[in-house]
Amino acid sequence: MTQPIDQIVRRKLSDEVFDRLERMITSGELAPGDDMPSERVLMERFGVGRPAIREAMQALASKGLVSISHGERAKVLNLTAQSIFRQVDLTAKIMLSRSTDTLEHLKSARIFFERGMAREAAQRATETDIEDLRQIIERQRNSLGDAERFISADMEFHTRIAQISGNPLFVAVSEAMLAWLREYHTDMLIWTGKEKFTLVEHEEILNRLAEHDVDGSESAILKHLERSSALYGKPHE
Repeated sequence: MTQPIDQIVRRKLSDEVFDRLERMITSGELAPGDDMPSERVLMERFGVGRPAIREAMQALASKGLVSISHGERAKVLNLTAQSIFRQVDLTAKIMLSRSTDTLEHLKSARIFFERGMAREAAQRATETDIEDLRQIIERQRNSLGDAERFISADMEFHTRIAQISGNPLFVAVSEAMLAWLREYHTDMLIWTGKEKFTLVEHEEILNRLAEHDVDGSESAILKHLERSSALYGKPHE
């Protein structure tokens, strides 16, 4: 005997509390930076016990809507593109570690994304943008032999290009993809000569951006990413 399609499923009390609290945040009743009402106030308002309130609060925290500190009231967080992507960091890294295909898809998506960012940056770059990129390259050059600093400067260079767009979502996407890829960046980058290729290619990208050469900027970043893409693989491969 099949169950009715419209059968009502009984929900946990904590799920109902979560929905109410989420609406309080999304409606603006509770704004970023506000303290959440105390457990006692919420228990009285919703007519439920402490366990349902605590479980709902933990669910809000896991979704990045509130922060919970021991001995203090939970606080409503200010949601940003970066904070949203940070919520999926661990899941993304686990997914990537289990599938070579997924890693290849991420590398392909990064190339597609950065080609667009290069074209956008070539049209919008100011003298300040160009100077910032030039200083990043210089810091990267001064980091030769220090893998962590060199790779950090590499990531900063690409994210700074995304910032030229003026779109915080693009910046968040850039930061997220680079952070996920960094987990799989092998020691190949710091083999003799490899890091110098990176510096030369960054200089070429910078020159094309400074000249507002849209097609040239895209071609330069494509050449760079297609070569460096091979430097990403499963750890300890």
